[in-house]
Amino acid sequence: MAKAPVLTPQADDFPRWYQDLINKAELADNGPVRGTMVIRPYGYGLWERMQQEMDARIKKAGAQNAYFPMFIPQSYLTKEAEHVEGFAPELAVVTHGGGKELDEPVVVRPTSETIINEYFSKWVQSHRDLPLLINQWANVVRWELRPRVFLRTTEFLWQEGHTAHATYEDARAYASMIHTAVYGDFMTNVLGIDVVLGRKTAKERFAGAINTLTLEAMMGDGKALQMGTSHELGQNFAKAFNTTYQLQGAEREFVWQTSWGVSTRMVGGLIMSHGDDNGLRVPPRLAAVQAVVLAIKGDDAVLAKVREIGAQLEAAGIRVVVDDKTDTPFGRRAVDWELKGVPLRIEVGPRDLENGTAMLVRRILDRNSPGGKEPVSIDGLAALLPGILEEDQALLLRQSRERRISRTVEVKNLDEAVEAAATGWGRMSWAELGPAGEAKLAEQGVSVRCIVAADGSVPLTDDQEGNIAIVARAY
Repeated sequence: MAKAPVLTPQADDFPRWYQDLINKAELADNGPVRGTMVIRPYGYGLWERMQQEMDARIKKAGAQNAYFPMFIPQSYLTKEAEHVEGFAPELAVVTHGGGKELDEPVVVRPTSETIINEYFSKWVQSHRDLPLLINQWANVVRWELRPRVFLRTTEFLWQEGHTAHATYEDARAYASMIHTAVYGDFMTNVLGIDVVLGRKTAKERFAGAINTLTLEAMMGDGKALQMGTSHELGQNFAKAFNTTYQLQGAEREFVWQTSWGVSTRMVGGLIMSHGDDNGLRVPPRLAAVQAVVLAIKGDDAVLAKVREIGAQLEAAGIRVVVDDKTDTPFGRRAVDWELKGVPLRIEVGPRDLENGTAMLVRRILDRNSPGGKEPVSIDGLAALLPGILEEDQALLLRQSRERRISRTVEVKNLDEAVEAAATGWGRMSWAELGPAGEAKLAEQGVSVRCIVAADGSVPLTDDQEGNIAIVARAY
């Protein structure tokens, strides 16, 4: 009798495959309130590594971490008209506390532009206080009508950066730098996900912003996922909160601002970009566990050797776990680690010890190449593995890029755009599509994910000559 697959095959039901993987790889569970999630240790380990890599890049960009309250007076949100209108359907509002009705309702943080500006207006007095570069790691709440774990949840984790600058040019340059040098670099070189950097249309722009820069990735089923955004806020919030700085003399000027963020949605993007029918595949640079050393049997010599190998690999700078829980069948343990997507497994049994070898199993393979298992010298493992991990990191990015290129087509009209979005992405002249065409696509569940320049770069304006619209169905 054929063995039943551990996961629903992607080709049969991609959403079910996604949920199966989250459950069986022990990444997360649904929370008790609809739309919330419990992130399990292995899933949270992925987020922690993302935090570490991102935090280093954010600090290199000059921003400092701070923390602001999650409860925001409702009156703050009403100060910026576009902002409150954009977020109104998603707000969670507290009306009672301490057993009585509150004098003013309190909004549970959907994003922090308003409360941060309240304090920026106190902290910024002169040009010497600028630029003010602040980042916050926090949770936010947006009441989600169609939740999906990691992708769209009522509560999620993220970082949100907020900055104030003396000039429009400085703010614009900083938003662009975050977009490319922080987010683009991290997603490409750590997550191993090919992302298209572009500009959002006016319809898709962040509420209250004058420009939104986005990073869009193609998932395994051809749909798009917005992986992160960086916004130019102009002076909209500065005017609403009177955030000004003093020029020479008594004259004062409103600051120019940015905000930018990525969230636990990146975990969902990681799953759907790299996962296969056998489970998750974690990029080596991100992986909290880059290699697992498995004892096949509970032989004393085997147990001693796997622990020795673990110590050697750790000393070589490899993030390693030793699996010596031989009271659980080896096959089950091997499948569990495969599901979790650990890049490398080193399997050691009595026969391997006799030969001075271990079985090296690679989780990340070129899909056109068979194999993935080979005996290797135990003594040479510490020198061998770093190079393999880098090969596998590059392979994941290449596969992600090849998928996007192969499933993106040039289209000339709305019908072709809808057809392209059934299996991947379409590219269409923005001048020919325009806001009217964008609205018609939206009626069929297809959106303009971003606008790119003719050469693939980020355009400076919506109406720059030769702009291309990337159209797709999206999560």
